[in-house]
Amino acid sequence: MRPSRRLRFLTFVMRWAIKPKLRRTGTPEAANRSFERAAPFLFSVPTGLKAMTDGPSLRITVGEPAPARAILYLHGGAFLTGSQRSYRAMAGRLAMRSQLAVFLADYPVLQDAPFPAAPNAVLAAWDHLIATGWEAHQIVIAGDSAGGNLVFGLLSTLLQRGETPAGVLAFSPWTDLTLSGDTLTTNDAVEPLIPVTRMQEAVDLYMNGADPAHPLASPLFAAFPNPPPVLIQVGEDEVLLSDAKGIAEVTGGEIDVWPHCPHVWQMFDGRLPEANAAMRKAAAFVQSSLDKASR
Repeated sequence: MRPSRRLRFLTFVMRWAIKPKLRRTGTPEAANRSFERAAPFLFSVPTGLKAMTDGPSLRITVGEPAPARAILYLHGGAFLTGSQRSYRAMAGRLAMRSQLAVFLADYPVLQDAPFPAAPNAVLAAWDHLIATGWEAHQIVIAGDSAGGNLVFGLLSTLLQRGETPAGVLAFSPWTDLTLSGDTLTTNDAVEPLIPVTRMQEAVDLYMNGADPAHPLASPLFAAFPNPPPVLIQVGEDEVLLSDAKGIAEVTGGEIDVWPHCPHVWQMFDGRLPEANAAMRKAAAFVQSSLDKASR
């Protein structure tokens, strides 16, 4: 499939402007400031987005959401960027596409608190939903990149507690912090965004001396007894392609590989044809998973 003009332009800008900047960024704090400043200009906020605090999460809706169905969303950012503020638009696009309430969880970035603070925080966000009346089969858990890492860590914990979400949706998940995936090497030259040379640094800062093979850090090595439906979308040229394929294999999930698409291109829903198509497919999967879980 030939990429759209907008996608060709986006990957050009990523490869020749953003990726070199990420290679040079000095500190996690600087990276976070840069992303937080850029996010409002990059992403399309759907008309009618409403956000209200609900425990540790931000409840985001567009229009009237379907009752007794929700998404718990865990944002990405290499564990060092991203927030409820910068991800409102992404969560809003998913809320609009799925016509569901999206609970955008909060968790500390590594410069505020390293591992296992983030996995503990997202588990607390899930537990808050359950404590306030939601049932496991009414919730799909979703996330991108580092948030995809947290999604699968959360899934493993929940399944071993006997709680089964309706489904799991992951965009370009980073699931192996041991950095053993083969596409970190084979796709390095064609990856439009992620500088592989900085990944070990992020892992070391996040883990703060803990073992990166821990199942909550690298869910590729976690247990997933009787998992629900799983959909993983990833770009064919991504260095995280092997992470996505690996977690699809251990969870029995569906791997949906998109040619020419960069890391978490779904963020550009509303502005990029390939993002629109991916988000439509993701929303259909969410509804299908909830339909199956409610029977």
